[in-house]
Amino acid sequence: MTTPQPEPVIFGERPLTIESVVALSQRRARACLQNDDAYRARIARGAQFLDSLLDREGSIYGVTTGYGDSCVVSVPPHQVEALPRHLYTFHGCGLGRLLDEASTRAVLAARLQSLCQGVSGVRMELLERLQAFLDHDVLPLIPEEGSVGASGDLTPLSYVAATLSGEREVLYRGQRRSAAEVHAELGWTPLTLRPKEALALMNGTAVMTALACQAYGRADYLLRLATRITALNVVALAGNPEHFDERLFAAKPHPGQMQVAAWLRQDLAIDGPTPPLHRLQDRYSLRCAPHVLGVLADSLGLLRQFIETELNSANDNPLIDPDAGRVLHGGHFYGGHVAFAMDSLKNLIGNLADLLDRQFALLVDVRYNHGLPSNLSGAPAETAMINHGFKAVQIGASAWTAEALKNTLPASVFSRSTECHNQDKVSMGTIAARDALRSLELAEQVAAATLLAANQGVWLRQREEARSLPEPLAAMHEQLAADFPPVIEDRALEGELRLCLERIRAQHWRLYG
Repeated sequence: MTTPQPEPVIFGERPLTIESVVALSQRRARACLQNDDAYRARIARGAQFLDSLLDREGSIYGVTTGYGDSCVVSVPPHQVEALPRHLYTFHGCGLGRLLDEASTRAVLAARLQSLCQGVSGVRMELLERLQAFLDHDVLPLIPEEGSVGASGDLTPLSYVAATLSGEREVLYRGQRRSAAEVHAELGWTPLTLRPKEALALMNGTAVMTALACQAYGRADYLLRLATRITALNVVALAGNPEHFDERLFAAKPHPGQMQVAAWLRQDLAIDGPTPPLHRLQDRYSLRCAPHVLGVLADSLGLLRQFIETELNSANDNPLIDPDAGRVLHGGHFYGGHVAFAMDSLKNLIGNLADLLDRQFALLVDVRYNHGLPSNLSGAPAETAMINHGFKAVQIGASAWTAEALKNTLPASVFSRSTECHNQDKVSMGTIAARDALRSLELAEQVAAATLLAANQGVWLRQREEARSLPEPLAAMHEQLAADFPPVIEDRALEGELRLCLERIRAQHWRLYG
């Protein structure tokens, strides 16, 4: 049996989705270029127009001038060809950890899609080589720190420009190699970047946009998982499912909030009489879960709009309009929309983590868990006094939540004046996107811990009351039991938490269609 080939993602005039970038980043799709004659001719016209301006010795920022504050410095014709290499060379100063493989693929995809808009003045050969990097999984080693988010992601994207030119290092087939060696092995000639091409590669928002696409995909899944965990906790804590009544939410009809309540109703559909309630009104972390998670659900549409508009934009400077014979100088490298989206997402994800942490706190406390054992321990009476169940896991979840909440401080308000005050107001979009991914990492840890605790709580409740679970929760409980048996005698849970995290990040459980 032949393995089906993944659907290609076509780079060109058609817009890409966040999901397309995520699929490419995870090697679930192949990258292809639009290849019709009209499109190729359109791309070629931009590069040809630039060449004609150079023949006339026209003044073009970053082509016949220096960069940034040095835009007033003229570059003589005999030095124009050398300027692109100088640009990516002096920006080779990134620090911090390297972007992981998935993030690097997403960066290549985001930069390629921007240049495919046809107004950046680059050759078709450059687009083809970027596509080949994706297709052959040649991944520039990109340090994640050093961008202020305008003039775009200059320093991290310099590593893309340099490796296309056969310099610096790449990851290829799991090994760290020189870009020159990999070019030779693949039979490629490294590119000699033409005037404007290094600037077009570097002077844009590809890194922040790529990370934002990844963050969005993780946040969307985490929203659904947090809803499922809440449903399990309503069962474990003998909560009141009537808090999610459809008529109640019709009176305050935020669409995302209504959706979360509908998912909870679907999970908690109970045949026969409602189980006995311990409280008419549950504490807020259960009762108000749709109101907390609904803000994230209602915000995802706006965040998608911001991220996908950026993804499908030309965001370098200057832009080239060969048909009108114009060079347009502007500031599209400014990542303000992505910065706002990611700063907002950090807030939303921090609140999600806090909600789950509060539910976890109820589960382990005999004052609030309505008859469950202390710390959710399943130990028999004769060893109950030496067993502590989920006590330490709850401490860990509280620590991860606190860090996620600390991380909600917006990056965009920390604009700095850089580059001799040429870049005197910058977006900080890349820092915001990196922060958002860290917040998601922490919130996923909270979710893993709370999911295992919720499943233990359901097991303990079922052991005492022998009630059948609604079908969606019964299926989830059974799936979890295969990997995470009940905690009876204390055991170290790190390995199970890490496995649960792997499941979450692989979006292992199908949730709500």
